[in-house]
Formats: sequence, structure tokens, C-alpha cells
Amino acid sequence: MYRKNNGLFSNLHQRIGIDLGTNSVLVYVKGKGIVLKEPSVVAIDRKKGNGVLAVGEEAKEMIGRTPSHIVAERPIRDGVIASYEAAEAMIKFYINKVKKTSVLTSIFKPIVAVCIPAEYNSVEERVIKEAVMAAGAKEVYIIEEPMAAAIGAGLKVNSARGNMVVDIGGGTTDVAVISLGGIVVKKTIKVAGDKMDEAISKYIRKNFNLLIGEQTAEKIKIAIGTVVPIEEEKKMEVKGRDLFTGLPKSVVLSNRDIMEALWEPVSEIVDTVKSVLEMTPPELAADIIEEGITLTGGGALLRGLDVVISKATGIKVNIPEDPIACVALGTGKFAEGL
Repeated sequence: MYRKNNGLFSNLHQRIGIDLGTNSVLVYVKGKGIVLKEPSVVAIDRKKGNGVLAVGEEAKEMIGRTPSHIVAERPIRDGVIASYEAAEAMIKFYINKVKKTSVLTSIFKPIVAVCIPAEYNSVEERVIKEAVMAAGAKEVYIIEEPMAAAIGAGLKVNSARGNMVVDIGGGTTDVAVISLGGIVVKKTIKVAGDKMDEAISKYIRKNFNLLIGEQTAEKIKIAIGTVVPIEEEKKMEVKGRDLFTGLPKSVVLSNRDIMEALWEPVSEIVDTVKSVLEMTPPELAADIIEEGITLTGGGALLRGLDVVISKATGIKVNIPEDPIACVALGTGKFAEGL
């Protein structure tokens, strides 16, 4: 089961759940819900001994706009810590920001739950725990992302019935079948929101000879991204640098362009869902046919993705009211039971 009994004096320590995502960090505090949502970006000044200049939204605005001695980077890549020092600084910044909302936390360190991709190794787990402890936590507990997503989506994870979750974040897509409080079948691939952005950038570079940044690619995906034809065609003017002349240039893209650009990463996600279904025990597969597949994470907002998965599997796909918040909500509820 995903809950744990409370210990002596444990109520004096604030419970915090952290969705430590590749693109964003969401923090849940017991009794308050999600209190923070910020980009997973840290700006570092190399001239000042790698001192942290900015974290979150302020740092994100610096990506692609800084002089050579200032680096705006994402310390989390593909769901795991890629830059330990930057990750520790970011986590510490957000924990301290949350601690200011409680008098108790000025005395007692918080107990923190952090989610990680379903397929992880002991080294990755240890690095995350060490970073969170160094950032000021009393204790650190790990919960797998699909389990957190299922809890946050309101699924009955402790029942004997099977539930299938597809959580598409920034760095990874986690697909899992859950029953009796545990994960029965799981698979993680490093194809998610970031790979979709890369696919858009490559398509525009190849077909329009235009170089764009990762933030521009993400904006295109959000504004006109779709993986199924839509009745009303959407268009968007995109600005970048001409690969031939080196000068600024703008082109007009349609949703059909983005549909073509996204087909490869979306196909990989669909294939992974089908692969997990093929490994699922028959009784649980029958439950999934009745209950449907739950789609969470930022990727759930991509127009038509639920339709594509449903057509490929023959199973209905359910999207929670706030799919982006599911992992943070589930991690927070898990933290409440520690």
C-alpha cells in the first residue's frame, strides 16, 4: 500500500510532496494543496564561482538570451538529476519558499516525498534523496510517478481492480498498470514533451530552413499542436534565424505541419502503451477495458492524443480535470500519510 503510519511527534514536521519534473516543479503542502508551480530552470554565473543568479520563471526567461558566462540550465533531464549542484540549489530555493508559509518549519525540517520515473535504478534514487536532504529535508521518501499520477487522478489504487496510467511529462513517459497498491507492469521511455519540442524544431529546420529555440517550439506545440485533423485550421507566425542567410526570418505554420512533425514521438508513446497492455495479466486487462486508460501529465493536453491512443488500443481514454497537477497531488497525498 502507498500509505505509511505516522510516528511520534511526526505532526510537528511539515509534509511536502514535490513533483520534480524535467520542465516544471510543483510543490504540495499538507493542508494547503499545491502551493507552487515553477519552471525547472536555474541560472548560474560562471564568473562568480557558479553562484545561482535566478531560479524558476526568472531563470527560464534567460534561456538562449545570456552572455557566455551565464548559463541557464535544466538540472533535471529525462526525469533524473543531470546537474547535482543546480538541482540542489533549485530544490533548496523552493523548499525555503514553501517553509516561509509555516511557523513550525522554521524549527522543524519538513518530511518530503519526491516522485521519480517508474523505471529507475538505485543510483538515480540515491542522488535525488541526497539532493533533497542537502536542500533541507528531515526525511525523503520516493514514489513512482505513475503511482503518484494514479493517486492524484483519484483512482482506487489499493483495490484489486486494475488501473492503467499513462503519464507524459517533459522528459519521460511512464506507462503502468496498478493493482492492490502496487505497480504490476511498467515501462518508461525518454520520449515526452521535450522530444515533441525537438521534433517540431527539426521539422521546421528541414522544411522551412528556419532555426528556432526550444521555448519557441514549446509555444508552437501549445498553440497549434495536434495529432489528429481538426475542422478549423489553426495557423501561427513563427520567427527565427534563416539557415541560409543567417538573418531573422518568419514563416507561417499550420496545425497540419505540427501534426506531421509530432507523429514520430507520438507513435513511440502509442507503441509503449500497446507493449504494456500486451504484458498485462488477462484479469487486469479486462478491468482496464471497463475502466479505461487514464492519461496524465502535460502531454495529456496535446490535442487528439487521447483519440490516437484510444483508436490504437480499442480502449477509452480518460483525462482528469487537471492532468498536469495529478503527479504533484498524488505525491502530496502520499506525503500526508508518512
